[in-house]
Amino acid sequence: MTLGRIRRHPRTCPLLLALFLLILSVQLVNAASEYDPYKILGVSRSASQAEVKRAYKNLAKEWHPDKNKDPKAEDMFIKVSKSYEILSNEERRSNFDRYGQMEENQPFGQSQHQGFRGFHNSFYFDESFFHFPRSRDFADSKYLLHHAQFNSDVLPDSHKRPYLIKVTSEWCFACIHIEPVWKETVLELEPLGVGIGIVDLGYERRLAHQLGAHRAPSIIGLVNGRVTFFHQAVVREHLRQFIEDLLPQKLVEKITDDNYLVYLDSWQVENKPSVLLFDQVPIVPLLYKLTAFAFRDYVRFGFVDQGETHNTRLLRQFNINTYAPTMLLFKEDTEKPVDIIQAKGMKRQIMDEFVSNNKFLQVPRLVNQQLFDELCPVKQFHRRRKYCVLLITGEDQAFLPGNKAFLEFASVNRKDVLRFAYVYQRQQQPLCQALLHNQAAVSPQVVILERRSHAGKVMYRSVSGGWNGSEEDKYRLHEQLELLQKDPTYLSSDATLPELNNEMAPIFIIQWMNAAYDYIVQIYDDLLYSNWREMMPILSLIFSALFILFGTVIIQAFSEPGENKPRKPKPKEQPQTEEDASSRASTSSRPPKKDFVEVTELTDITYISNLVKLRPGHINVVLVLTNASKNALLRKFAKEVFSFSGTQTLHFSFLNADKHRHWMPSLLRSTSDAMHSEGHSDEDEESPDYAGHVLALNGHKKYFCLFRPVFTGDDPNDSSSETSSDSRRKSRSRSRSSSHSRSRSHSREDGTVPKRGSSRATSIEVHHKLDRLGLWMERLMEGTLPRLQVPAWPSLNFFTES
Repeated sequence: MTLGRIRRHPRTCPLLLALFLLILSVQLVNAASEYDPYKILGVSRSASQAEVKRAYKNLAKEWHPDKNKDPKAEDMFIKVSKSYEILSNEERRSNFDRYGQMEENQPFGQSQHQGFRGFHNSFYFDESFFHFPRSRDFADSKYLLHHAQFNSDVLPDSHKRPYLIKVTSEWCFACIHIEPVWKETVLELEPLGVGIGIVDLGYERRLAHQLGAHRAPSIIGLVNGRVTFFHQAVVREHLRQFIEDLLPQKLVEKITDDNYLVYLDSWQVENKPSVLLFDQVPIVPLLYKLTAFAFRDYVRFGFVDQGETHNTRLLRQFNINTYAPTMLLFKEDTEKPVDIIQAKGMKRQIMDEFVSNNKFLQVPRLVNQQLFDELCPVKQFHRRRKYCVLLITGEDQAFLPGNKAFLEFASVNRKDVLRFAYVYQRQQQPLCQALLHNQAAVSPQVVILERRSHAGKVMYRSVSGGWNGSEEDKYRLHEQLELLQKDPTYLSSDATLPELNNEMAPIFIIQWMNAAYDYIVQIYDDLLYSNWREMMPILSLIFSALFILFGTVIIQAFSEPGENKPRKPKPKEQPQTEEDASSRASTSSRPPKKDFVEVTELTDITYISNLVKLRPGHINVVLVLTNASKNALLRKFAKEVFSFSGTQTLHFSFLNADKHRHWMPSLLRSTSDAMHSEGHSDEDEESPDYAGHVLALNGHKKYFCLFRPVFTGDDPNDSSSETSSDSRRKSRSRSRSSSHSRSRSHSREDGTVPKRGSSRATSIEVHHKLDRLGLWMERLMEGTLPRLQVPAWPSLNFFTES
């Protein structure tokens, strides 16, 4: 018997093992079928990505724990999210279709461990044995951030309060380790006004990439749209200090007996009410700093340490109770606060309500469009009308009595439908011109207006008689306000107001310095903590700039010697020839784009555009000629200025002296220097000859440079050609002397130069009048020619000969 039993035992073991494996396989099949992502999302296996996404959105809205109060909603929402994570990734979806795997490199049994809950429980262990989170804490679901929500809500709100954001993921052991500290920090900072957010690295990769977070866990601070990473040990005190360091430095000013009067009297310059915070602690509490950060655009905050001995006069003047924190709010009256709160347990909600009710002065100054929109909102059909009583005044001492009287009137006549404000006419000229019909106000004016649209349309009425602050003015204004409340159609005029100038905007150099400081701090932070992924774009930009810089230097070093060399001025002692002048001019300017020179005639039509309204920085080079000398002078003029025609700021024209014979004398008479240097006699004034004169006219700055013709050619009919040639050689040796000096020198040395008005000049003489124009153009480009200023350009129409 015993032996028989021993022989039958080996036969029953395989049967029991087979039965056990069968039961196990059934459990596995049931678990796999229960967690089928296709069934959870309700799509077929051939569904497209668009269909999967549409099904996920519908189910996520249906089972979101914040909207669905069903106890199973949280678990169902997690299943839907996990199913979408699998099917939205092509590789994971392919693995699941082939092998039933939930992750890329994870066995099916491990990925489906949650489905084996009943099976595991029969063996007295479950996934908590491996310290894996069964699901995300429901308390964290309200802090979850999505990409669209972050950009539409959180990012703008970071300009009013700082945000502390935790980046986590499903299978993160370090995230579980810091969870207790994180919860304690949230419970402490959230009541103070700090925004809390959680980003799941697995579900919100796009948002994580935008924040620059590529690993979990990461803790991020967000203030004014700027992202800062937390790099210290995750301790509650460190996280609290991290938030405090993110805030601007001068949010709350330290106030003592020595500076409180200056602080309170600066309401007019700052255009803000002032808040004084009294407390027994020597350091400004974080609660006060967060409140000051939220209302920094409206109110100034000062902190008084009640424990210091230097604040006794301040405490005695305002009768401060030293046993509880106190807040005083001052407006235009610096001796008496308009509101006060005092409580032992000062809460953020109480402080916000206290400041929100008093964030404007009684009569604030309109300094930007945002303040105008808040003080004088656009009319809404479902709300009561709001009228803005606007004083247009000045900032000089003479306007102070009227401004003070307007403040007194506003203090007495405060109503919900009336908002009082004032503007400085010099600071807001477009607004004042629209309300005063482009007329400058000699005395202050009061305008009552109602805004009708966001585009700037208003209905308004000006108070007759202006505003001097007298009792009569107050009575007249009060009477018109009473009429307005009885009859809204009393505002009979309409206008479209422009956007207000931002008087408080920092200048460009300060904005640039702040931006540069932020970049330097970011680079230092990335280098210190080796955030190379974020540093790569900046390093790439720096190395690209260095490569371009050194590449340019290397190319210039190996280029031909004659290319791109800077032009060197030639010494004065060396004689110049026409060929030298032409070659020198060609190297001093851009190469011509055309093979000809465009020379236009100054007429009644082209005079305004080519001279009077010439663009700034542009010069018109004008040749004066006559009908007889037109062809010869134009050919010579084109030859001399051809090398300069590639310069975009130079224009070339000619003026016919026969048609406009009085224009040149009128121009020279308007310049005292020119008259003195011209030295005309009465005989010369009667019949001047300006043919061959060239003027470089700067129409914008109203000055010109003058070139006088110098004859250097040989006259075959003149017996003194030798003397003329010698004179020409002497003249060319003076290349750096002024053209006026050269002209007078030739007149003294060369008796062959014809007088003005002489008709004996041959074509050769006319041709040689512009011999030295190339050198003169060279000096024009160098900016060494004397400039003759004119008060105004003479009119060409008036001097036109019929």
